[in-house]
Amino acid sequence: MDKYSYIANAHGNYIEELYKAYKADPNSVDPTWQKFFEGFEFAQKFYPALPGETASNGAASSQSNGKAYTAEAANVADKPAAAAPTISGGNAKELNVSQLIHAYRSRGHLKSNTNPVRKRRDHKAYLDIADFGLTEADLNQEFDAGKEIGIGRATLQQIIDALHYIYMGTVGFEYMYIRDPDMMEWFKNKAESEALKFNPPLEEKKQILRKLNEAVVFENFLHTKYLGQKRFSLEGGESTIPALDAAISHAGKLGVKEVVIGMAHRGRLNVLANIMGKTYEQIFNEFEGGYDVDLTMGDGDVKYHMGYSSQIKVGNEVVNLKLAPNPSHLEAVDPVVEGFTRAKIDWQYNNDVNSMLPILIHGDAAVAGQGIVYELIQMSKLKAYTTGGTIHFVINNQVGFTTDYDDARSSIYSTDVAKVVDAPVLHVNGDDPEAVVFCMKLAVEYRQKFNNDIFIDMVCYRRHGHNESDEPKFTQPQLYNIISKHANPREFYNKRLLERGDVDAQLAQKMDDEFRQLLQDRLDMVKQKPLPYQYQELEQAWHNLRRSKPEDFDQSPETGVPLDTLHKVAEALVKIPQGFRPIKQIEKALSQRQEMFFNDKVVNWAGAELLAYGSLLEQGNMVRLVGQDVERGTFSHRHAVLHDAKTGQAYNSLNHISEGNSQPFRIYNSLLSEYGAMGFEFGYAMANPNALVIWEAQFGDFANGAQVMIDQFLTPSESKWQRMNGLVLLLPHGYEGQGPEHSNARPERFLQLAAEYNMIVANVTDPANFFHLMRRQLAWPFRKPLVVMSPKSLLRHPRVVSPMSALTEGRFQEVLPDTNVRGENVKRVLLCTGKIYYDLLERQEEEKRTDVAIIRVEQLYPFPEKAIEAELASNYPNAEVYWVQEEPANMGAWNFILRVYQRPVKFIGRKASASPATGYYKIHNKEQAELINRAFAVEQAPALPASNESPVTTAEPDQRKKKAK
Repeated sequence: MDKYSYIANAHGNYIEELYKAYKADPNSVDPTWQKFFEGFEFAQKFYPALPGETASNGAASSQSNGKAYTAEAANVADKPAAAAPTISGGNAKELNVSQLIHAYRSRGHLKSNTNPVRKRRDHKAYLDIADFGLTEADLNQEFDAGKEIGIGRATLQQIIDALHYIYMGTVGFEYMYIRDPDMMEWFKNKAESEALKFNPPLEEKKQILRKLNEAVVFENFLHTKYLGQKRFSLEGGESTIPALDAAISHAGKLGVKEVVIGMAHRGRLNVLANIMGKTYEQIFNEFEGGYDVDLTMGDGDVKYHMGYSSQIKVGNEVVNLKLAPNPSHLEAVDPVVEGFTRAKIDWQYNNDVNSMLPILIHGDAAVAGQGIVYELIQMSKLKAYTTGGTIHFVINNQVGFTTDYDDARSSIYSTDVAKVVDAPVLHVNGDDPEAVVFCMKLAVEYRQKFNNDIFIDMVCYRRHGHNESDEPKFTQPQLYNIISKHANPREFYNKRLLERGDVDAQLAQKMDDEFRQLLQDRLDMVKQKPLPYQYQELEQAWHNLRRSKPEDFDQSPETGVPLDTLHKVAEALVKIPQGFRPIKQIEKALSQRQEMFFNDKVVNWAGAELLAYGSLLEQGNMVRLVGQDVERGTFSHRHAVLHDAKTGQAYNSLNHISEGNSQPFRIYNSLLSEYGAMGFEFGYAMANPNALVIWEAQFGDFANGAQVMIDQFLTPSESKWQRMNGLVLLLPHGYEGQGPEHSNARPERFLQLAAEYNMIVANVTDPANFFHLMRRQLAWPFRKPLVVMSPKSLLRHPRVVSPMSALTEGRFQEVLPDTNVRGENVKRVLLCTGKIYYDLLERQEEEKRTDVAIIRVEQLYPFPEKAIEAELASNYPNAEVYWVQEEPANMGAWNFILRVYQRPVKFIGRKASASPATGYYKIHNKEQAELINRAFAVEQAPALPASNESPVTTAEPDQRKKKAK
């Protein structure tokens, strides 16, 4: 079908007249012709002519030679540069040839020889010369359009040969959607000029073969020695190893000081051994079931999930390598790597993004199917998250577990998400390791120059099933019949080198034999010298910390701040620059701050919070707060960043505490993401122990969108991977009648995950206590994640204030006692946490009750039982103890209290419910009133209920102990 007949059939003189009119006035021609001439002129830029040879066969090649970067150079003519062509009536076919070139650039990847084991589907590329009004009679005619691809004036046959070689070989270039002209021009020049000249030197070829040998023999050896054990081998995708080796080496030459890699389990052991330099003894010991007691704490994780750090020499420079630990949740590690990278850029590399390079290794099914990848791509250019570009390397096995790719995605390519940020994609045949290395080096150069993401889609295969004990022929019998007979990339490359005379058979066999003997020596425990390693600044800071001990949680450290420091921070919070014009509401808020800090000498919640952050900044620490709407605060309470009413210019108050303040207040409004955003902050906190890193949910309920991060990274990290982390989650929580999705941050989920002192869970009611809680995160000689059920209505509650003096001394108090109601006459003690305290306090004071005391449990985990028991023993010897909560009985802290508290406790709260809260405000008020009534109904204390649907339940000691067991 002739897709471009409207050009081919147009009279040359007519086109020339149109073109002249366009040059005089673009608006004088039809918009479609405007676009055409714009593209035509864009394509006519000069290129230096490349040396070549005259075409020998004179016939258009209809198939790719399959060796885009390893075969002989394309047959192109050595033509001198000439003036840019003009349109003439007799030469209208110049336009057709230009459009042919454009089509190859746009759609040549659809026909490139990138699949090593399957025939490519017909994606209707429309690249036949007939589609452009050209015929075989035109093959020997010369066209100036040859200059567009760098071969000078050339025959149509020579142009087609060059286009085939560049765009239909073992690399498919996908980049014409890039909207930045400089980026696209650079990429096009690289593809078209370097592809024709690409022929790596002999030493580079030997290094590629060496790394392929290591990759292939390592997998074969493990498969022989540990038959049937899971290792998620790289077999079929071994070209990954020379690619990563080339990336690190090339990046080091371009100034990269640190490479951070994130990947799932497939090929991880091979990367650990042959890229990261993890000793074979360590890897084999893990297969044997052994462990090093000096390195292991807690439960550990399987060998193909662990992280690693090493350092290698590139020339005279050292490149630091990091492989992030990752669970089986595939792409979950992606934002963690990016956050880790950003933290190092911010602190260690003085904001130089070119000093660090993140590389994410994906599977094709995961990169297409996991939504976290899309979140990450949308984060890539935002000021809160940018890391200067990421290289995405897809090990495209063409099957996800047992799912064929046509059931795994709707897009043609698994990498089509790249188009969101105009990231180019290099599709490459995994059986051509030279081409894979070419792509990786090109990707490194592109990233360093433009600080933009780039994708490499290495199309390969998976020799075994999902794991080595799985039978893939159950679901893909035809494919695996082909794979079983298919030589590995090392054999393909070795044969190609021998055919080209680059190396001889003896060298290849010698390398193979030497590496097999090396692996046997390692298994026989012949000692392998580990790579030398010197701790970086932040790593040394982590090593200066220690693991926590149970006694550390009996009492918090002192966290008070001198009054002059607080005043300095407070002054920054009330001042605005000259000429800055905030809206009237902000002027009023600043006036209230002034009154609060310097006249009343008290602080509300936002005041205490900002003073905590400012005091940490003054001490040289880093503070990073990110989340949806955090600059203002979801509830318009924080106002950390102000905006000029006329210009919209932002003013970050805590960046102006004192002149020369080394650390800015890093506060950013995030994109509408939980999963990716929380993962990024976890990675940031994992890198820097000197940073208070906070992720705030818009409403705490929304944290369930990041449940994978909570379950797989936040809560088990210290046990699984021996990695401490001090990330803070602020999750607005409290029942104010706002419905099921704006009430409950699901504290029961965090408490269920709480064990072995793995994190802190708190529900704070006092501004000063929150101040000390935030500062405690960096005052401890260890780091723990902190989950805070932060307030909503309490942000403006008139009772929720603290004297400024409470910030200058003292520490976080895990338990706040009732200082008014004490003694033997107290019949009931209400233990509670969070906002409900103020509802209970209001009733206590309203009725002037002296028989009911209220104790606030500010920290739920680790549970402060010693402090609670001491308070009860000394002040309430005759009282019954009740746990009061707003949440339904099956939510909140009640089941946790039953599990951890040794004293008999009765329950007051809402009945068990499938939904976190009612959506009707009147029903909410009724439930809340009934709850408070029951809490103070001392004479009518209810008996054990007949069913768990009762709003009041009781657990007797023997029942509680039975449940605890």
